[in-house]
Amino acid sequence: MDTSSRAANAPHPADDRQGSHPVGLRAARAEDLAPLVALENAAFSSDRISRRNFRHFLKSPTARLIVAIAGDRLAGYALVLFRAQTALARLYSIAVDTAFQGSGIGRKLLEAAEDAAYDADRLFLRLEVRADNPAALGLYERSGYRRFSRVKGYYEDGEDALRLEKRLHGGQALRTSVPYFRQATDFTCGPCCLRMAFGAFDIESGVDETAELRLWREATTIYLASGLGGCEPFGLAVAAKKRGLYAEIRVNTEEHFFLSSVRDAEKRRVMRLVQDDFRSEAKTLSIPVFDRPLSAQELAGEAQRGTLSIVLISGYGMYRKKEPHWILVHGGDERHVIVHDPWTEPEVAAGHDKGTDPDAIPETFADAAHLPIPFTAFEHMARWGKQGMRAQILLRKA
Repeated sequence: MDTSSRAANAPHPADDRQGSHPVGLRAARAEDLAPLVALENAAFSSDRISRRNFRHFLKSPTARLIVAIAGDRLAGYALVLFRAQTALARLYSIAVDTAFQGSGIGRKLLEAAEDAAYDADRLFLRLEVRADNPAALGLYERSGYRRFSRVKGYYEDGEDALRLEKRLHGGQALRTSVPYFRQATDFTCGPCCLRMAFGAFDIESGVDETAELRLWREATTIYLASGLGGCEPFGLAVAAKKRGLYAEIRVNTEEHFFLSSVRDAEKRRVMRLVQDDFRSEAKTLSIPVFDRPLSAQELAGEAQRGTLSIVLISGYGMYRKKEPHWILVHGGDERHVIVHDPWTEPEVAAGHDKGTDPDAIPETFADAAHLPIPFTAFEHMARWGKQGMRAQILLRKA
């Protein structure tokens, strides 16, 4: 059941008329829990936020839960979520009590959500809305939101979703033609980044999940500390070069990648052999290798000139998981790199391991595509392990 950005399902938050109800806005408090649950159950027939999740949001540092109070009654709420280490906020849900519709509360809550995102130095506020909800869509578009994507059959009943965003800190919205894909498995982030690059450069062999697994077989290290092996920079660059792209490798070390966490001697031996073979193949293919990775600002500049960069990061900053992860840099401005992150966290809100919490709230494309990341945060996350290994594969048309 998809609960993403349920602002789409709110009962007519778009009415601009001002009613006679004096309304105050404030941060939700513990005593609001019961009326929040009651409003949720009245406003939505499915995909409801549970009492447990409301309790979580009341305490979470990555959520802002704003309530509208009319007299002694809770008249509406807006819920904004923040993705760690990024400049992105998401309007997850907005609802107005039917007794107060037409009084302008929906607009006030939307403005309060924008203020919360702005104050947190978020570059964008994003949401999804049902294509058949003209009232909500009207409010968002009159408030400066622009459509940037349509997802066919997104909702449970088959209705399409429109994805909207508003840039909160000046300038124009940043958009490219680079497609976004979720990684097909837990271990194919690098190949998924290649798929996205291939889609951007019109290489047809890279646009399905079978191709993603084929790329993984080509570029895998065979092993990691546990589970299936990930991909390292030389293997990814070789796979891109073989498909006709210009590829260059930028690393800050001559050491083999990902060995420090592998204790088994035989696994380490096999990983060295595999990586030595990748390096030999890269040399044969005349792939340039530089010992100075580019800064976040330089990567943003390269992206503006049409170069895509697959960059190694630590997953800890975003997911609190100490594992290597690849993301795709495809844009930038004077303060941010813009990335596609192929991983979407299945249970971002509840804070539990994957698959264990039926009330958990999943991330969607709106949380992982076109992510603005401040330069300073990016520099901090774009390294792996105690040695601070850095790796980038720059790609463009040959």
